[in-house]
Amino acid sequence: MDRTATSDARKKDTREKIELGGLIVKVGLRYEKRALLLGLLLEGAQRLKNNEAERLRLTSIGVEAFGRDGE
Repeated sequence: MDRTATSDARKKDTREKIELGGLIVKVGLRYEKRALLLGLLLEGAQRLKNNEAERLRLTSIGVEAFGRDGE
């Protein structure tokens, strides 16, 4: 892989991590301990496993929250 491709991949990875961190801030969990955040994510991942209804329910909540960004 040449330097430009490596640099572009690193920039993309960095941008993605910043966006994901922004979600933590958006929901008001900025000051929570990392262990709690990881626990929430692990629990959520487990709940989504083989549960399409839960996936749709949580997606709907997220879409609604993003829709309120302009308010």
